[in-house]
Amino acid sequence: MKKIILIAFLTWNCALAQVKNGEQVPDIEFKTILNSSVKNVKLSQLKGKVVLIDFWATWCSPCVAAMPHLQELQQKFKNQLQVITVSDETVKRVALFLKVRPSNLWFAIDKGETLNGLFPHRTIPHVVLIDAEGRLIANTNSEEVTAEVMAKLIKKEKVNLKVKADNMSADFVKEYFFAADTVKSRLLIQPEIKGGPSMSRQFRDVPAFVNRRLTFINLSLQHMYRIAYGDYAYGRVIDSSVNAEKNGEERFCLDIITQTPEALLPTLKSELLKRFELQAKIEQFPKTVYVLKVEDQAKMDRIAVNKSMDKGGYGGGSGTFSGEGVIFADIANYLESFGIVNLPVVDETGINTKFNIQLVYQPENPASLTKALSDIGLKLEKAERKIDMLILYK
Repeated sequence: MKKIILIAFLTWNCALAQVKNGEQVPDIEFKTILNSSVKNVKLSQLKGKVVLIDFWATWCSPCVAAMPHLQELQQKFKNQLQVITVSDETVKRVALFLKVRPSNLWFAIDKGETLNGLFPHRTIPHVVLIDAEGRLIANTNSEEVTAEVMAKLIKKEKVNLKVKADNMSADFVKEYFFAADTVKSRLLIQPEIKGGPSMSRQFRDVPAFVNRRLTFINLSLQHMYRIAYGDYAYGRVIDSSVNAEKNGEERFCLDIITQTPEALLPTLKSELLKRFELQAKIEQFPKTVYVLKVEDQAKMDRIAVNKSMDKGGYGGGSGTFSGEGVIFADIANYLESFGIVNLPVVDETGINTKFNIQLVYQPENPASLTKALSDIGLKLEKAERKIDMLILYK
């Protein structure tokens, strides 16, 4: 699951430029702080302490996974270190997260993304380390900041950390894979764009390319094969090749345009199989799954029906599902593809009516998802089923 933060510039009376390593950091203010005895704080008030700023979001699984490490650092160096997490989410959302996942860190809200101009980054988690005198040590990753590194900083010793330098290009697709709308077909493949995000674009908003162009930026072979063979979720892939780990980690970029929408995925499959050693096939395997079923028909009858003939679509975020003209199979796909549940999800409602549906729940609290589904008359049951799996092999 793959996340972009746009660059913003911190402005007071004048714009402040990006801070370089070794430079003094401006006296930035964290105006809204949760999980602390103070409601706001300026950097100058923390002088004498090492400050670690962690840019994160509740929907970012690597961010959440890194938090125990940061909590351990805060506990070990509680009088010499202050960790401040920064999210652009709402106070309510972060407060709900803290209710389920108590922490010893400070949680700052920066809706205006005012800090990003000083510490530009595109992907999260992103860590900024500032020494006790207020000088920037590095933009880096949390795993780089070990207890040994912290001990050296406290003793004012020099440390060398791996720098996290994101590529801040405004439009990766336009810059690296520009195509005039007169292009009928092409295929471009190139290695990873260092510092860039992992993303894909389908061009549904571009009439000249709708349904006949796909662009992948920094995706693994496994990910590209999953899309080519029908957008299989991670849990439905078995990579039995000798390079399975490499296939999941090594990144490539690819841009494909076909003359017709019908040719897009078949051509993508053919080109992947031809250009890489990795092969693929679909087979059925027995798996433990969640089955989506009707729980309460009366509640379901109250859902707004969408009578439009257009194909529906949905979007998901941090604790939300919102769709117009969606069927229940779309909810099953969302729960599985977005990693909301940890098993494949099979729709057995038998209903293909198009609805307008919005679900709101708390990702850290499984009971809230159960209630959100129950409110529209649905439920998940664990069961054994034979399901299609994408098999990758050499």
